[in-house]
Amino acid sequence: MADGRRPDDRGPGADYCVFALMEGLLEKLKLLDYEKVLAKHIRNLSRHYFGSSCHVLSKQFYMFAIIAAWLINKAGRPFPQPLKHDEPNAIAFNILAELQAFGVQVDFPPSRLKSGSGVHVCFVLDRLAGEALKRTGFAFRRPKYPAESPEVEAVVEDDAALTLSKVEAIQPTEDDDVLDTVNLQSTHPEPQPSTTAGDISESSVDAAEWNLEVERGLTQLNVTTRSDKKQWRIYLDQMHQHNDQIKCLMEDSKRYLARQQEDTSKALEKFSSKKKYISQKLEPLIQEYLSVQARLHEEQERYEQANARVMEKRQELTEISDEVMKIKQEIDVRNMTDGAPVAWIRCSLTRLRQEVVQMDEKIGIVQHLLLQATLKEKPDMI
Repeated sequence: MADGRRPDDRGPGADYCVFALMEGLLEKLKLLDYEKVLAKHIRNLSRHYFGSSCHVLSKQFYMFAIIAAWLINKAGRPFPQPLKHDEPNAIAFNILAELQAFGVQVDFPPSRLKSGSGVHVCFVLDRLAGEALKRTGFAFRRPKYPAESPEVEAVVEDDAALTLSKVEAIQPTEDDDVLDTVNLQSTHPEPQPSTTAGDISESSVDAAEWNLEVERGLTQLNVTTRSDKKQWRIYLDQMHQHNDQIKCLMEDSKRYLARQQEDTSKALEKFSSKKKYISQKLEPLIQEYLSVQARLHEEQERYEQANARVMEKRQELTEISDEVMKIKQEIDVRNMTDGAPVAWIRCSLTRLRQEVVQMDEKIGIVQHLLLQATLKEKPDMI
């Protein structure tokens, strides 16, 4: 692929070889009916689409990846359909690996394909298209031209080429334009009139020979014009006339352009005044929008921080839940093997219930004593 030469050693047409390669690639893709198969993914390609880079490099690389994947599958090897969000380096590496599997020598890194254009991209697609055509059984052949029988043409002396001596010989001497018919008269003499009035003139000349003579005679018809010494005056008058016409047109054009300039200046003034008016009216709204946008940014940062804390708490909750589950499992295992703790717990609960009943009784007695003491201290309340 790479010729190993420096840019200075290449010829002046080396930069345009990529466009010729792209045109050949487009013809191969048309033979494979890419327009029908890939109509959902790509549009019709131009002759120089992959030859030069466009403004959207990611879209151009995605088009290259889709076509390369389709050609690899067409050539008989499975290759997954690439997506827009896939890693470009991985896609380029896989495409080059498939190309090397077909026996094509590659001496450039996969990073050369990330731009989606250039001679390396056209080279890869061209080789893959060739492998796909081989898979379908198509092959380019030399054209066969039908055999033609050689025809012997009569060599006719060309009298159209005039030398300087012939031009001087046929130069007329009169001031007016003259039609040179001397050679024609000498070549074709005038027919003599018939001696008898009643005879009917019949031609005994062959039509083909007559046409040949006519063609030969046409080359000898020369219309020559002799230059006049006073011809420069005619040119001078024409120049003055054209100058007057240009002046008239210039005045009209100046008036028209002046009106256009005036209208344009008025339109610009109106536009600038409207712009200032709109800017003044929208200035509070713009400031409010900027402040709201700043607050939104702060709230988003707070939300992200709170979300991070929530995630940490969830992680802690998950760990605690796992520990609780382990403890429960251990307790279940112990309960199934040993029943003493359960009996002890039941006895403890019974004692607690009895103590609670005793405490309730004592509380009731104390409340009764307090009520009697209160009534003794304040007899007026009875």
